[in-house]
Amino acid sequence: MAANEDQEMELEALRSIYEGDLCFRELSPVSFQYRIGESGDPKAFLIEVSWPETYPQTAPVISMDAFFNNTISSAIKQSILDKLMVEVEANLGTAMTYTLFEYAKDNKEVFMENQPVNTVTSVSNSISIGTPDVPPSKKKEKKEQLSKTQKRKLADKTDNKGELPRGWNWVDVIKVTCVKIKFHYFIFFFFFLESW
Repeated sequence: MAANEDQEMELEALRSIYEGDLCFRELSPVSFQYRIGESGDPKAFLIEVSWPETYPQTAPVISMDAFFNNTISSAIKQSILDKLMVEVEANLGTAMTYTLFEYAKDNKEVFMENQPVNTVTSVSNSISIGTPDVPPSKKKEKKEQLSKTQKRKLADKTDNKGELPRGWNWVDVIKVTCVKIKFHYFIFFFFFLESW
């Protein structure tokens, strides 16, 4: 089987396996991303796998340069890539994209065990330590801006106090009630004729 045929078969398999999976993203027919972990998880990371023309006989290009991974230290990224490359070498010559994603999912905790959890929080804490405690200023709430036409329509509907008149929404209740009454009279009349 030619490399392109292998790629087409693997592409079809990946599309069927990951259909509806929000973690999987097909960037192109030869490039894929998979998010390992939930979106709010501080230890989640994103793997990108791209196929060269001779894939699966040659190794895919694996990258962790996505913006999503900016909070992960470069040492952790390199460690993950090294472990994934060992898996690539073991599966060379076969379709391995699904295998790589599943291997990363299964070993997420091992990969991220040395990653600090509160990288962003610690930065904000160090900033707040240097500043004196000042109560936060109250932000003024912006009023909704209405056009002249919208203001006129609103003024036509409301009284001089800006309130809607009593019963402004009763029309629908009366319509529904009238329909129910007509229906009941029809049923009563129908049974009355039947009993004659």
